[in-house]
Amino acid sequence: GGRTAHQMRRSAADLTRHLARRRATEFLDVIPASRVPKTTALLGQVRGCADDTSPKQGAERGPGPGPLSTGWNRKHSCRFAEHDVQVMHSDTNRGIEVLLNPIYNKGTGFSIAEKERLGIRGLTPPRYFSIEQQCAKIWENMNEPGKTAMFKWRSMQALQDRNETLFYRLLVEHIEELAPIIYTPTVGEACLQYSRLFRRPRGMYFSADDRGHFNAMMYNWKSDVNVIVVTDGSRVLGLGDLGAQGMGISVGKLDLYVAGAGIEPGKVLPCVLDVGTDNEDLLNDPYYFGVNRKRLTGEEYYDVVDEFIQAVKNRWPNALVQFEDFQTEHAMPILRRHRDNVLCFNDDIQGTAVVVLAGVYGAMAALGLQPADITKQTFLVCGAGSAGMGIANFLHTAMVHHGLTSEEAHDRFFIVDKHGLVTDKRRLDKKAPGVEDLRPFARSRKAWDGDGDDDDDDESPESLREGAPLATVVKLAKPTVLLGASTVKGLFTDEILTMMGEFNERPIIMPLSNPTSRAECTSKAVAKATQGRALFSSGSPFEHVTTDDGTYMHANQGNNFYVFPGLGLGSILVGSDHISDGMLNAAAEAIPRSIPAEGAKRGEIYPRIANIRDISVKVASAVMRQAVKEGREGRGGK
Repeated sequence: GGRTAHQMRRSAADLTRHLARRRATEFLDVIPASRVPKTTALLGQVRGCADDTSPKQGAERGPGPGPLSTGWNRKHSCRFAEHDVQVMHSDTNRGIEVLLNPIYNKGTGFSIAEKERLGIRGLTPPRYFSIEQQCAKIWENMNEPGKTAMFKWRSMQALQDRNETLFYRLLVEHIEELAPIIYTPTVGEACLQYSRLFRRPRGMYFSADDRGHFNAMMYNWKSDVNVIVVTDGSRVLGLGDLGAQGMGISVGKLDLYVAGAGIEPGKVLPCVLDVGTDNEDLLNDPYYFGVNRKRLTGEEYYDVVDEFIQAVKNRWPNALVQFEDFQTEHAMPILRRHRDNVLCFNDDIQGTAVVVLAGVYGAMAALGLQPADITKQTFLVCGAGSAGMGIANFLHTAMVHHGLTSEEAHDRFFIVDKHGLVTDKRRLDKKAPGVEDLRPFARSRKAWDGDGDDDDDDESPESLREGAPLATVVKLAKPTVLLGASTVKGLFTDEILTMMGEFNERPIIMPLSNPTSRAECTSKAVAKATQGRALFSSGSPFEHVTTDDGTYMHANQGNNFYVFPGLGLGSILVGSDHISDGMLNAAAEAIPRSIPAEGAKRGEIYPRIANIRDISVKVASAVMRQAVKEGREGRGGK
């Protein structure tokens, strides 16, 4: 009982070291000297640490507990940290580096064991919060009164910069609310200021100054890649030429790939082709981070795109390339140029068309019809530009897929532009956007060429003249589906909408032009003219409507988010070398299958975004089945 305070402290210290060595031994399972890398042995020599896998002969034993059964003794206790490093992955960060790496960082979500193992005990607050608690806190903060959409976008970017896992967890849990923040429309506002908002590099920038080096540059991105979204920033969400600031579009789109289809975050690559900008405001902005020159044009421009695609093929031959927000004059030529050269698709052209077709299939499902019944529909498309004709061409493809000949399918379409009905008498501008897609529709619509006035008693479509006004075309063609891609506000007048309601028990009316200020009609106008019987879908958000007699009309909104995650996932998994029209049609047919029966009765023609992962699984499965049917599988899918 006569132990001094010094002896007691010494005994406690020895016991602590003994327990520490025992925990380390159990955890490490002690690496034999024969398995220690030479570099580690050399490191030990430099530090003056002898091999301590066995006790030295004649070593004197100090006070306190004897050596452990492993042969380690107190003299070499400094070796524990080195052994700990040896058994961990060579790339594993430790200490403060863990907290500064958004992939490893868990904020307040590290357990005590993790803090010990990673060397961060004391570097984070002591209390543990689960990922569910962290999500709840951030969501509550983001939704405080007065917080703008742009504030939420910045908050999400900051979260992604510090804790990527938490970012995607929050995005998945609140996808319906956050998709418009991460992507359109809020990301458009962010792109306008992207140079000034730039904080952390994401993705890769291939500029006009890098020509000839793209192939080597690809190897600066160290990880494998499954999906690439690339833009040239020339037509960002209808905001015009934003140059290199279009990177925000590529980043946002890939965040939705991860959230919507479960693509691994480390295997996506946002890219921008910076070929200059014609935006004078950006050229004069001292903080613009892109190439400060006018855009490349002609063959110089296409050479940059070609070099990029070839570099992708060399580095990641199985990757999917999605073209995003290329201006109209380049979008279709690039797609045609590379569609058979690399696994790729254009979301603005093909994705939009698939969403519209999915809406048509969804509307037919609400009417109790099957996808094959599309062959019985009559389409009136307003707008003969690239958007309108891209949609019309894809609808035509779907009708052919379901059994019509190409000529029979063309006969089911009426195309109206600013000059009226387009017929075989129209002299087409060879340089106009979408003219190649328009040509077969014009050729198939024979104009009435009788002399004198139209025969008022003839109510058949054959009596329509070249350039007939929209109201006359509706009256005589009696379409079942009215599509707007004209960007002309109010084009669908009360007279036209009323006629649609008279000819059809439940007309399908789709004003697809963006933004809302350019929509061909509103949901209220459609509900009023059709007594709420119409199946309505738009490109911009509109309110659901309840008529005076209590009839409810659901205001659907098409969204490419229904398509691209599942389409990308399916094409990658099946190992396809090409995204065919059949695969796109399969995706369109799969989307309405996620609509519950009670939703279809309410006039819902698209499922809820909240169910996007289930939707993506169904889309991916349908795409894969179609690819196998076409013999496109087995390219080496992942």
